[in-house]
Amino acid sequence: MPPVESWLYPREAGLFCKPGGFYIDPHRAVDRAIVTHGHSDHARPGHDRVLATPETLAIMDQRLGPDSGRERQGLRYGEDLTVNGVAVRLAPAGHILGSAQVVLEWRGQRAVVSGDYKRRADPTCEPFEPVQCDVFITEATFGLPVFRHPPDAVEIERLLRSLATFPERTHLVGVYGLGKCQRLICLLRAAGYDKPIWLHGALIGLCELYQRLGVPLGPLESATNADAKSLEGEIVLAPPSALRDRWSRRLRDPVTAFASGWMRVRGRARQRGVELPLVISDHADWDGLTATIGETNAPEIWVTHGREEALVYEIERSGRRGRALALIGREDEDE
Repeated sequence: MPPVESWLYPREAGLFCKPGGFYIDPHRAVDRAIVTHGHSDHARPGHDRVLATPETLAIMDQRLGPDSGRERQGLRYGEDLTVNGVAVRLAPAGHILGSAQVVLEWRGQRAVVSGDYKRRADPTCEPFEPVQCDVFITEATFGLPVFRHPPDAVEIERLLRSLATFPERTHLVGVYGLGKCQRLICLLRAAGYDKPIWLHGALIGLCELYQRLGVPLGPLESATNADAKSLEGEIVLAPPSALRDRWSRRLRDPVTAFASGWMRVRGRARQRGVELPLVISDHADWDGLTATIGETNAPEIWVTHGREEALVYEIERSGRRGRALALIGREDEDE
């Protein structure tokens, strides 16, 4: 039985499955790619053939247009496909809408590539599904013990409490456009906030796509041409890059917030001038990472794009084999 590293390994373009002849989330254009989800550091333009969930393909179509792949094949969660003798299946990753783990089986060995994932409940996507395997390739964006995210409801309550305390001030919340924006809206709805939520123009298209794909978001309004007075006492969502540009400077004394796992780091919040940091992440925290590794029962864990050293140490301390798998082209958390 060949070891997994003999047929699944990094190459210059990314993680390569040799017998299948395909890459997983390659960082440059290749002949055949499996894409785990629609964030730009995983879904690159220009591939000849792309395999992904139907939702990810729809996101790629919207974001990349004709560059989303010459030939595209949708594979739903749990469906089986054989590519050049390699069995391929996609399992939910719980990261954003359509996000998937890639399950590969070849000659009696099973490897699972997690892509990005989280373990928190999220009404905008299917929950993460642990898969038993021989090798589990995990992300480690928040792979340090200091990253233990508070409950989402606690952070949403902080936002609503600030809104009640400062009813005359616009609450301007920085959110990543794909996934975080729609999830924050759903968290607000779950907390009972039923007023219209105002959106920067850059966020509208993906919110409309989510709704077409069956994710209800409630009443939304465009903030692009709204005057500052009409936005007082409202929640306005905007890309992080818009928090301090000319677009936001027209608002009168806004409360500036930012929803990200990195808001656990006070220095990052101060650097961005964030008054109300909200620790809400679409990646697994330390406890989520270590629990997931245990649930896979994999004797060997490969760690990539994140804080590899601490997680590899914890893996080896638990009696498993750990390995840092250096893949270029990955970001800490997508904008």
